[in-house]
Amino acid sequence: MNLNDFDYALPEDQIAQYPKSKRSESRLLRVKLGSGELQDMQFDQLASLLSPGDRLVVNDTRVLPARMMARKPTGGKVEIMLERMLDDSKALVQLKASKPIQVDQMLIVEGFILQVRERQDNFHVVHANGHCNISRLFEKYGQTPLPPYVGRAVEAQDENRYQTVYAEHPGAVAAPTAGLHFDRKMIELITSMGVGWSSITLHVGAGTFQPIRKEDILQHRMHREWLDVNAGTCREIIQTKKSGSKVIAVGTTVVRALETAVHNGNLEPFSGDTQLYITPGYRFRVVDSLITNFHLPRSSLLVLVSAFAGREHVLSAYRHAVAHGYRFYSYGDAMFLEKQP
Repeated sequence: MNLNDFDYALPEDQIAQYPKSKRSESRLLRVKLGSGELQDMQFDQLASLLSPGDRLVVNDTRVLPARMMARKPTGGKVEIMLERMLDDSKALVQLKASKPIQVDQMLIVEGFILQVRERQDNFHVVHANGHCNISRLFEKYGQTPLPPYVGRAVEAQDENRYQTVYAEHPGAVAAPTAGLHFDRKMIELITSMGVGWSSITLHVGAGTFQPIRKEDILQHRMHREWLDVNAGTCREIIQTKKSGSKVIAVGTTVVRALETAVHNGNLEPFSGDTQLYITPGYRFRVVDSLITNFHLPRSSLLVLVSAFAGREHVLSAYRHAVAHGYRFYSYGDAMFLEKQP
């Protein structure tokens, strides 16, 4: 399967640089799978697409202040982007500098010393010297890690808006963006209708922005992310499916987490890392419908959505969204991919 099959053209001015003034003011493109019918809606109309007994599943990860500036002893600037904490004194990070960073390089953050110990593909492992706690360094000196396609400096509003209102468990370095459209009022409305609300945790890594570089997409190696699907969520989802109601994933991270937790055809509690790579032909066992933002071309997320909805349906929806002025990526609009009975 060729990477060019998952490409599309997007005018740069449709890449959202700021969120809407209100979360639920974003647009929603309804895609009826099977027929391919498209319907332009507002996100605050989502409740009209749900029925009592349906269940929304969200990712309750919390985004860390994961971008931090350091300097070399010579004075050169280095940007440190956290991928994940390995322990209190050790972290896996991406390093950006004018010259390649070498193993054993010393980095200085506000007087604290970090040392680059090893390289792992596109990442480096850094260790703290002495009694320095790296996670506390990020908490004190880190910034909200806006995606690379948001071409502006971090502003005060980003600390709140690049975070879902239900974020609970710290660990992500990128937001589960489909959830950014929900506000408290909307959640109260949906749950008051008798729609269930369940959560998983998947700590989104910086690898989510990495493009696929292999022409044959099946040769791509997926980045590793930590997730937790607990027993209560499993019970709620299983009961929803037994009753004949729909399980609706809020975001691709939820799809990846739930599908990882399937063992021998059954959804079971799971906690640990996943490298699940979902491509067309994959048989989905849990999710019936998907709420998702628009994704980067040639990305594993676009491949996942194409596996769920069909590549032609997805690319047709993307062309429609471009033509009708939808806003793309993290701070952009959303799609509701709806399987038909």
